[in-house]
Amino acid sequence: MIHVRKQKFILLIFILSAGFLLFILNGCFSSQSIREEAKIQNVEFLVQKGNEFWEKRHIPFNAEKACYFLTLAWNANPSDPALSARVSQALYFQAMFIEEDPSVKDSLFYQGYHVAITAIKNQPNFQTHFNESPGDSAIKWLSLLSEAPIEWVPGMFWWAVNEAKYLNNKPIMERLNKRELLEVIMHRIISLEPSYFYGGPYRFFGAFYTRIPGIELSQSKSYFDQAISAFPNYLGSQVYLAEFYHQKSGNREQFHDVLQKVIQFDTSILPEIIPENTYYQSRAKSLLEQENILFE
Repeated sequence: MIHVRKQKFILLIFILSAGFLLFILNGCFSSQSIREEAKIQNVEFLVQKGNEFWEKRHIPFNAEKACYFLTLAWNANPSDPALSARVSQALYFQAMFIEEDPSVKDSLFYQGYHVAITAIKNQPNFQTHFNESPGDSAIKWLSLLSEAPIEWVPGMFWWAVNEAKYLNNKPIMERLNKRELLEVIMHRIISLEPSYFYGGPYRFFGAFYTRIPGIELSQSKSYFDQAISAFPNYLGSQVYLAEFYHQKSGNREQFHDVLQKVIQFDTSILPEIIPENTYYQSRAKSLLEQENILFE
């Protein structure tokens, strides 16, 4: 009888111990689940706040806040390609239109293209394709980018424009070393989605080819014409045409006329990019104020 009671006692202890263990494990899993859910909600909140400020980015404070909240969201979830591309765009916007300190501008462009690279690296099957590609790391990148799917376009575009701006004030050899990479990226975008960001690839080449020695300026003009023809209401293409092509070609009259038209443009025609067009109008005014110096 005592032996039977002892067995029952041991069985009861075992059941209670097992139940306690399951309770602990369930608590751990629940805590982990709660933490994951909280993290997702936090990222969603940060993205929402970033987007709210982004809608009002014509005010410098809001543009900086948009960049701040979106970057926080990206730090918490760097594996999201769409978020990476948006953060890269926000960094580009802040560097282009808000920041005045040249060294801080460079830092923002630098961050911008590195964030965009993560947008590419986190695309499905990227690592598998990268590992299977022949050659060293640089050749692997060129091979993959030249055959990139359309889903990569946002990341590639903001990578290229940020890095090109970052390289603008660097020695000529540094720019030349990156020429092939940037050309591959933008030519691939032209083959996939030439209209991306209001003719962005064409606008890119228009400006880029005024900065590379040995390139006929007529190539620059041809690309600017394509960008402006496709999206005449995006003022950036016209400002760049004046600033890069007409200035370098010595076309003072055309330089002046283009920028005057930019200043007189009704930005409400394209509501979604009023902030960009407003800043480009400010850039046009600044260039006109420097006209005598630029054409001495």
